[in-house]
Amino acid sequence: MAEIKASDVKKLRDLTGAGMMDCKKALAESNGDFDAAIDILRKKGQKVASKRADREAKEGCVIGTTAADGKSAYVVSLNCETDFVAKNEDFVKLTKDILAAAVAAGVDNLDALKALPFGASTVAEEVVQFSGKTGEKMELAYFGKVSGEQVYCYNHMGNRLTALVAFNKALDETVAKNVAMQVAAMAPIAVDKDGISQEIIDKEIEVAKEKTVQEQIQKKVEAALKKEGINPAHVDSDDHIASNITKGWITEEQGKLAKEIKEKVAAETVVPAQMVENIAKGRLNKFYEEVTLLNQKYEQDNKLTIRQYLQSVDKDLTVTDFKRFGLGY
Repeated sequence: MAEIKASDVKKLRDLTGAGMMDCKKALAESNGDFDAAIDILRKKGQKVASKRADREAKEGCVIGTTAADGKSAYVVSLNCETDFVAKNEDFVKLTKDILAAAVAAGVDNLDALKALPFGASTVAEEVVQFSGKTGEKMELAYFGKVSGEQVYCYNHMGNRLTALVAFNKALDETVAKNVAMQVAAMAPIAVDKDGISQEIIDKEIEVAKEKTVQEQIQKKVEAALKKEGINPAHVDSDDHIASNITKGWITEEQGKLAKEIKEKVAAETVVPAQMVENIAKGRLNKFYEEVTLLNQKYEQDNKLTIRQYLQSVDKDLTVTDFKRFGLGY
């Protein structure tokens, strides 16, 4: 068996990031062959990842950055199982190194990032290998990129939330930061209305119409109950009816009457179709105001939308893209 020198163990550790004892054992097993030792360490990592496949990697490190030209920004999330590992310096460093690799290569998607050469292996293999070092399931869970005439990256403290925003023009950094913080805080799902899929719109309309019909029926039910001297709050569900009869707040006869009234009003009420359409349309517009960035109320001045805030700076200024990713946000 070849002699295992301390310098060789350190060299393998520097190459792989694995623990000193793991490196020493791998070199001993491979009889000093570095390539074979690296394979052994990878296999160990793969074994750990496989054993942990049923575990959830809900903790981790989310970090973003802007490319040197200021026209592209990137974010990655390296996930693990525990907060203890997520805050480990080596884990955070690995996340930053993967992010730097993404920026240097200008990758556009998660698969391309995973396939990038990284040290003696690839990014994906390095993550598996590091999993062997920590003993936890790890995964490169998210990659995002935006490009524009100017971009901004906002990293919320704690390395758990990042927002990237791309603009159509150069702008003051304070304005860019304010918009990025809006994205981080309010979690929009699209830049503007045209970014919402038809599937989501159809679903929202369906929900809005059903809610409108139920509200109109409920109004008539409450009016009919009050006419009979019954408090609607005492009979709003079968469970409440039974409970309030026991408490003596309503009689059994009132409970029975309330159920009959609710069934009769629901069967007889016809809500005008045009009313349903009009109210549903209003609710859809409210939905747009809540989930599309340019139509959201500006957090620092709710008299303005984000669109109006940007136009107050430059009438042609707008957001062209954004990405937001957070753990627990």
